[in-house]
Amino acid sequence: MLIKLAWRNLWRNRRRTFITMASIIFAVLLAVSLNSVKEGVLERMQENVVSFYTGAVQVHQQGYWDDKTIDDTFVLSDSLIQDILAHEEVTAAIPRLESFALAASDEYSKGCMVVGFDPAAEPLVTRLDEKLVEGQYLEMEDRAVLLSVGLAEYLKLGVGDTLVLIGQGYHGVSAAGKYSVQGLLEFASPELNRQMVYLPLPEMQWLLGADQRATALVLQLRDIDRSSAVAQTLAATVGSDYEVMNWQTMMPVLDQIIEGERAENVIFLLVLYILITFGIFGTILMMTVERQYEFGVLVAIGMKKFKLSSVIIYENVFIAILGALGGLLLSIPVVFYFYTFPIRITGERSEFYEKFGYEPIFYFSTEPAIFYSQTFVVLAIALVLSVYPMIKIGRLDPVAAMRS
Repeated sequence: MLIKLAWRNLWRNRRRTFITMASIIFAVLLAVSLNSVKEGVLERMQENVVSFYTGAVQVHQQGYWDDKTIDDTFVLSDSLIQDILAHEEVTAAIPRLESFALAASDEYSKGCMVVGFDPAAEPLVTRLDEKLVEGQYLEMEDRAVLLSVGLAEYLKLGVGDTLVLIGQGYHGVSAAGKYSVQGLLEFASPELNRQMVYLPLPEMQWLLGADQRATALVLQLRDIDRSSAVAQTLAATVGSDYEVMNWQTMMPVLDQIIEGERAENVIFLLVLYILITFGIFGTILMMTVERQYEFGVLVAIGMKKFKLSSVIIYENVFIAILGALGGLLLSIPVVFYFYTFPIRITGERSEFYEKFGYEPIFYFSTEPAIFYSQTFVVLAIALVLSVYPMIKIGRLDPVAAMRS
């Protein structure tokens, strides 16, 4: 009977019910949307650098990562690659030969990272072919380069122009070459856009005098979150002549930034929850004050305060559940819309983001945990706040309530 009475009370005053539900719906929508964009930006930051360049795990010659010299390379062998691919989490292993060099045009020069790569295998890990914005992708036998758009703009080069590379090769040999720019690449990471040059692996090996050698094997995993466990397992498999490093070890600054941002996100959510608490409490307070006369009459005609409190609790439970479900259902299309069409920052603010190495786009995450965790938290807040009407009813003076 009390549950039925509570349900009927909700629709006896629809305006009051809808106002209270609206506060919870808005709270869920706000919590889900803001948490989604925070996680989306962090996921994209990790994906941009990890999936677009470093890969989740890399295998090097022992000691290479500390100095990153071309002398610390290893000979590519089928047995090594097969041992790595035998791991169930590894789906691809692509060779690279990397070195720093001076890139020059007729009038300008700039230090750059030159990457010798396998044009057919590289897209399996980094989707490099999808970054091509002008010109043509490379084939293994080409004697040409792909240039990142930021570096091309600095050097005033375009497709068909000539790029000169000058550096130091294997065991100190002189490395110099002149190549046609066959295509331009645009990365999501501004830092990569400013410094990348790609050469087919055989041509890079010839340029550096490092025949059949590589600086790294870049691995693609089924689950990037398992990179640490995979690196430990592979380290035992390949032996002490090689070092196996996950992306957190190779890029500790990025890892610290992501962890710091997530810690900051916790504080941000706590502040948001406080604001949500006050917002929901305001509507519950309004509802309680508005019904003082009603409560006074019910108690005066003999209704026990315990039963009246039970009815109010049921009402608040119904409102909280309906509001939380409504907010969840509303947040799903909103988040998926912005997941499909992320918010792009333009103008001077865009330059500010790029200056600090951030992509000027707000991405949204569709991780299921974001939806149900935020919905549960707001629902819990609403249910806890429903204790307030119980306290007011417990202290209710029927005569004073009816006079009010």
